[in-house]
Amino acid sequence: MKSLRAGVLVLATVIGLIWAAGAFAQEGTTEPTTTETTTTDTTETETTTESTAEPAPDPWAETARTRDLKRRALWSKFVARKLSRLTRHPRPTVSRTRRDFDSLLRYRLWLRKAWRIRADRARYRAHHPPHLSAWQCIHRWEGSWTDPNYPYYGGLQMDIAFQRAYGPGLLRRKGTANHWAPYEQMWVAERALKAGRGFYPWPLTARRCGLI
Repeated sequence: MKSLRAGVLVLATVIGLIWAAGAFAQEGTTEPTTTETTTTDTTETETTTESTAEPAPDPWAETARTRDLKRRALWSKFVARKLSRLTRHPRPTVSRTRRDFDSLLRYRLWLRKAWRIRADRARYRAHHPPHLSAWQCIHRWEGSWTDPNYPYYGGLQMDIAFQRAYGPGLLRRKGTANHWAPYEQMWVAERALKAGRGFYPWPLTARRCGLI
């Protein structure tokens, strides 16, 4: 009976040792596999992140919109300076530069607005000469703004000598006064008025208008 118990104990001990050895072996093979998988996943994630990252856009790069804004600003600048020359006002400028802005778009938006304001002001001045009502009255007694008949041209009936003296640039670029806009004809007359001629180049019609 004692020998039987001893045999059972020996058998149980052997089984326990075998089971422990198997468990240790299983644990030894599992750990490296887990570590390797984690490392591989991390590497793949890093690679994916690097491949999808894009460089930041250049805030000063030209685009279709910035080019359009530039064209509009240049046109307004041209109008503002052209009309200011006609009315003998100071040449318009802008006070800010690109260095005051953080992107090309913001700069061009501001530039378009700034020149548009200056062009609108110059346009208003051009169409409202100081003696607008006087020139309109003289025009009613003189002729059509497009009158081409020699020796007097346009709505204020200017002869060639008068045009050459007070509107040489317009005469050179556009021809005789009948080709000028009405406001251009009036501003040339304004120059004669300020030069001391007064309204006397139009003696009859100026008297009818009560100007002399």
